[in-house]
Amino acid sequence: MLTVIGAKRLTLMTTILVVEDAKDLREDMLEMLTLEGFGVFGAENGLVGLEMARLHHPDIIICDVMMPELDGYGLLEALRKTPETATIPFVFLTSRTERVNVRHGMVLGADDYLTKPFLVGELLEAIRSQLKKRSDLNEVVNKRLSELRENITTALPHELRTPLNTIIGFSDMLISEAQRLKPDQVVDWATHINTAGHRLYRMTENFLAYARITIATDSAEMRATYQEERVIGSASMIEAQAMRVASRYKRDDDYIMTVEDADELHISYSDMQKVLEELLDNAFKFSDAGTKIEIIGRVENNGYTVQISDNGRGISPERAKSIGAYMQFERWFYEQQGMGLGLAIVTQLMNLYEGTFSVKPQQGKSGTVVSIWVKVG
Repeated sequence: MLTVIGAKRLTLMTTILVVEDAKDLREDMLEMLTLEGFGVFGAENGLVGLEMARLHHPDIIICDVMMPELDGYGLLEALRKTPETATIPFVFLTSRTERVNVRHGMVLGADDYLTKPFLVGELLEAIRSQLKKRSDLNEVVNKRLSELRENITTALPHELRTPLNTIIGFSDMLISEAQRLKPDQVVDWATHINTAGHRLYRMTENFLAYARITIATDSAEMRATYQEERVIGSASMIEAQAMRVASRYKRDDDYIMTVEDADELHISYSDMQKVLEELLDNAFKFSDAGTKIEIIGRVENNGYTVQISDNGRGISPERAKSIGAYMQFERWFYEQQGMGLGLAIVTQLMNLYEGTFSVKPQQGKSGTVVSIWVKVG
């Protein structure tokens, strides 16, 4: 049996699904919540509640634990398995207050518990608390989405047009001036074309790498395959990557390196190269020529740590927590290249290989310290 009171789906109306097998209690709750201005649905057991939740996507679900057909635990577990209903706030009503029962509900994803019998004020307080948490979460999500949209709309056209304009412009000049150009001019213009081409190539590779890693992260089978990969010769790899990236920025003397070798690292050779390239590229990109970058590699905590410190403009702890794909900070103020994929790729790879990644400001001075840790042996 289904009871629906005041349940027109209005944009500004908060809707609540009450799943309770005791008819009198269910109807009392529906009436009281309607008087409080909520749109409400009532269901007499978990199966009906599941159907109504999937059909109407209520803003909150208030649910009894012990019910026929499908109990509250079964309903919550089913809802959490479906993306459309997985995040609906869920409040249990129960007379069972044993710690093990409460813990079981929380493990399944319950947001709150109310013990029967309860006061009307207690129920309303629980509802308002969940609405406040949802409002705060939506505010954070909307802010992140706004930043993401701004970064993409600002960065993507620039990152595509700038190197393409360089390639087209200088190649047109080479074609039109071919008969009159001196060899050194040809080399100079061709170098501009080559640099722009590499910039486009690296951006494309990062897009593909991020997509590949995201797919692998979501697949248990692919994750297991990745975690079978190994690197041998960590010290030589770090040295080679440092030399290559420093050369890219014409800063061959701007780094200090202290690295020791380790047994097999639990990461593929190409992915470790990618991690090092992105971290080193950021260190050189965001620090001034002539300042030193320190690279340390050591065996510790049953794994291998690589730490890279620079004396650039640094990153605040708040910004470090917001690292994600396409997220660049203060791009409008600092002229910088890229789509903000580098650190997102590092984060994903460390998760994939069950390693760790941290970013923090230098203690007592400007600059940033980034660290990764991967398993060895």
